[in-house]
Amino acid sequence: MTEINIDTSALESMESLLGEQFADTLDFCCTEFERLGSEVLATIGKDREAAIRHSHSLKSNAAQFGASSLAEVSRVIEQNLNLDNLAEAIDASNSLMAQVTGSQAKLNEWLASR
Repeated sequence: MTEINIDTSALESMESLLGEQFADTLDFCCTEFERLGSEVLATIGKDREAAIRHSHSLKSNAAQFGASSLAEVSRVIEQNLNLDNLAEAIDASNSLMAQVTGSQAKLNEWLASR
């Protein structure tokens, strides 16, 4: 089972910053998590620079909205691609979409509880 970690203090900070735009922005970010995760998987092993770019974007977006474990998996993928450790990057990518869907669910649960 893939553990999903959400940093609620990051979410609260973004909620405070964005105000009434927060819910729509969080929804957009959840969609972006899925798009970027799919792009990482589509490019890993085929286009190193694109895979690095997509994993970097996913890492940043996830961290900004408190999806800590998703950000960490994305960081591991990016770091290993930068070091030319393709096997390790692919290994980390095996849990990527589980992190995406798990993070989306937890973020939406958090929002619904507000």
